[in-house]
Amino acid sequence: MDGLFGKLSRKISETRSSSSASEGDRENGAESLEQREPAASLLPPQDRRHLILLRMVLAEMIGTFILVFSVWGVGACSILGKGQLGLMEYASTGCTALILIAIVIGPISGAHINPSITVAFAAIGRFPWQKVPYYVSAQMLGSLSASYVGKLVYNMPPDFLATRPMNGRISAFWAELFATMFIMLIGSAVSFNAEAIGQLASFAIGAAIALAILITGPVSGGSMNPARSFGPAVVAWKFDDLWLYFVAPTAGALAGAFLYKLIYFPLCQHRSSTSVSNASEQTMASLPSHLPSNNSS
Repeated sequence: MDGLFGKLSRKISETRSSSSASEGDRENGAESLEQREPAASLLPPQDRRHLILLRMVLAEMIGTFILVFSVWGVGACSILGKGQLGLMEYASTGCTALILIAIVIGPISGAHINPSITVAFAAIGRFPWQKVPYYVSAQMLGSLSASYVGKLVYNMPPDFLATRPMNGRISAFWAELFATMFIMLIGSAVSFNAEAIGQLASFAIGAAIALAILITGPVSGGSMNPARSFGPAVVAWKFDDLWLYFVAPTAGALAGAFLYKLIYFPLCQHRSSTSVSNASEQTMASLPSHLPSNNSS
C-alpha cells in the first residue's frame, strides 16, 4: 500500500512541478531560452543566468528601438512627402511594429518594450522584480538611441515626435490610463492563456495597440508607453508634460494587470487543479487493477 500511494504522490508532484515550470516559461522566457541553447548549459549556473539576462535585456532594447524608430520613420516620410501624419498611419505603424517585434523577440524577453508593462507584470507576480531595473533601463536606452538616430536620418525638428496633451492634461491623463489598462488586460489574457489563441497572440496585441492609438491620438498623442515619450522628450529637451506619460500609463497598466488577475485567477486555479486531478486519474489507471491480498502471505 505504501508503494501504491508513494507512486501516486510522486506522479502528482512531478505534474505540479512541470506545470509550474511551463508557467515560468510563459512569464519571461528564461527557462525555455536556456533549454533551446544546449551550449549555455555547459556554463556555470551563475554565468548562465547572466548570459540569459543579457540576451533578454538586449532584446528589449532592440525591440524598443525598432518601435520608436518606426514611428519616427512614418511621421518623417509623411511630412517629406508633402503630406501629414494621419491617425491611421500612426496606428497601423504601431500595430505592424508590435506584431513583428513580438514575433522576433517575444520568445527571448517576452517583448514588453514598455516600462509600464514590465512594472505591472512584476506587481502581479508574473515577472521578477530584480529584473525590472534592467528591463526599464534597456527600454529607455532603446527609445533614446532611436530618437537620436531618427533625428539624424530624417533631419526633423527636435520636438517633431514629442508627445503632448492636445485637449488638456486631465483628458490626456485619463485617455492614457484607460488605453494602457485596455492594452494590459488584452496582453495578459493572450500571453498567459496562449493555448486559447496560439500564434494569433501577437496579432491580438497589435490590434489592441492600433485601437488604443485611434482612441487616444487626438487627445494625448497616443503614447501609452513611458519609453515612447522619453526619447523624443530628451531630443526636444522638453519635459513639461513628461510626468503625465510616465504616471498615467503605469497606473493604467497596473489597473489592467490586477483586473486580469481578478477575472482570470479563479480560472487559472481551476485549470491547475484539473491538470493535477487528470494526472491522478492517469496514474491510478496505470497501476495494477488487483492489489495483493494480505491473506496470501
